[in-house]
Amino acid sequence: MSGPTGCRMRAVVRRRNDGVHFVAETDSGGRVPIDGSPAIGGQGLGARPMELLLSALGGCAGIDVVGILAKQRQPVDDLVVTVEGDRSSGEPSLFTRIHVHFVVSGPTDQRAVQRAVELSMDKYCSVARTLEHTAAIGYSYAVAPLAPAPGGASA
Repeated sequence: MSGPTGCRMRAVVRRRNDGVHFVAETDSGGRVPIDGSPAIGGQGLGARPMELLLSALGGCAGIDVVGILAKQRQPVDDLVVTVEGDRSSGEPSLFTRIHVHFVVSGPTDQRAVQRAVELSMDKYCSVARTLEHTAAIGYSYAVAPLAPAPGGASA
């Protein structure tokens, strides 16, 4: 399965009830609860598989952006990545359009954030590269102002 320079990854997904609740366990030690929609027997015991795909995109891109900004010595107090997707009707119901919005908080240079987001979304994010075959992926970013100091003190 893996090529000469690739790496093999593995997840084991086990059913946890008489319905459609599963728990995925990854080689790296992650545990992710998964459940289907109520229409197919889901009970709200975990994320739906397509929600996890959007979450994977946000996590992958977020890791990239934080890493790129760290290499540029840009301080990041917080990063929130919001991912929204539109799905086609019918089966399978693939994502056709996805938008990723990054909000970086801290004394971070806006040009550095722009470049980090562009590098992640256009080059480095493996999840984006995988999803781009079926979905048009757009992105935006904002740099949030610094939060006021506790107690309302200002410099």
